[in-house]
Amino acid sequence: MKRIPKFLALLLGAVLLVGGLGGCDTVGGWFSKDKAPPLPGDRISVLLNQRALSADPELADVQILLPAPQPNTDWPQSGGYPNHVMHHLQIPENIHKSWSVDIGSGSKDEERLASSPVIADGKVFVVDSSSVVSAYDTKDGGRLWEIDLTPDDEDDGHISGGVAYEKGRVYVSTGFAQVIALDANSGTEIWRQKVSGPARAAPTVRNGRVFIVTVDNRLFAIHAETGKALWTHTGISETASMLGSASPAVSGDVVVVPYTSGELVALKASSGRLLWQDTLTTIKRTDVISNLAHIRGLPVIDRGRVIVISHGGIMAALDLRTGRRLWQKEIGGLENPWVAGDYIFVITNDAEIAAISRTDGRIHWVRALPRYEDAEKQEDPIIWTGPILASDRLVVAGSHGQAMAISPYTGRILGTVEMPDGVSVPPVSAGGTVYFLANDAELVAYR
Repeated sequence: MKRIPKFLALLLGAVLLVGGLGGCDTVGGWFSKDKAPPLPGDRISVLLNQRALSADPELADVQILLPAPQPNTDWPQSGGYPNHVMHHLQIPENIHKSWSVDIGSGSKDEERLASSPVIADGKVFVVDSSSVVSAYDTKDGGRLWEIDLTPDDEDDGHISGGVAYEKGRVYVSTGFAQVIALDANSGTEIWRQKVSGPARAAPTVRNGRVFIVTVDNRLFAIHAETGKALWTHTGISETASMLGSASPAVSGDVVVVPYTSGELVALKASSGRLLWQDTLTTIKRTDVISNLAHIRGLPVIDRGRVIVISHGGIMAALDLRTGRRLWQKEIGGLENPWVAGDYIFVITNDAEIAAISRTDGRIHWVRALPRYEDAEKQEDPIIWTGPILASDRLVVAGSHGQAMAISPYTGRILGTVEMPDGVSVPPVSAGGTVYFLANDAELVAYR
């Protein structure tokens, strides 16, 4: 008996398999023109909402306990305070739209809103996509002043920076490689300092110093009173990165700097001396985009720990003094981690929101968020931003024009509200009010 060649045996097996499977069909096989009638009911993709993360089964019966909500009158900088920790904010149980105002130019193909508003001294300060800074009354949204910071020799190519407030001054980073100090009551320019490149993140101000990161991965420390440059630090140059950057975090005399290269550097705030450095990259790469280790979510300094997440797929807790990694997880994201008590809440690259233990990084719960505006065709991906934690609600907003409230204890969706347009920058909260800045440049206050 002749031996059947291996490739013929494989082919024969495939034919038999198709025939066998086709025989299970009461109307016709896979190659038949006659099709069986579809089964009744709606078809839901099992892959569309599958979770990339899984909760730790050992934590299934562990109850999440959060600190009590506390009132805050101000939100003076990106992330709230210079260390980017606000814990559990207090807002009324039921909030409704109070007022809205058009702040100027919104997001377009060439120009994007990149920074959330800041709130201080009864005013909301915000910069639009054309580098116009304006101030509004928190009571009714009335405009108090506005100033166009575009240099006379520039008329296009805006890269939106951001704003920060301290001691009666508003500090603005711009896409024209400048940092500018304004009087918070009138908008009058106090000083203007050149830096090495455009800025895509808001400044951080602490102890009389303004810290700003430029697109060429350089940190500048500037004297808040005079505008004089004090010292600089240069990170690894990166040829490609995601849109937007993260502001440095400052606690005491330590400034933690995130770069688009995935570098995380801790420096002495007073002198710029290097304390430690790390890189948040992973060897697990699936495509070109995943190669970008960009840190765009704000690093958080909380009780001697630095909490940080990179787009490249690493989330970690590091010792503030030594830089030693206390734990790390293969979780990637571009949004700001929110720390409250012993828990971290974060939105991942896979459109999930998760509750994570601050102690050891274990996952308490995961909630898949809607990923597409057209779920059936999987078209028009939704980009989520946030969260903030306010009175037992995690508040997130999406590029599809909806904001959502989620239980921080279980991940259950509590409700949604329509926004005037998509939202690409995180909401903020102060004085019992939640503020959203929509892509069409409409600033909305809920209280």
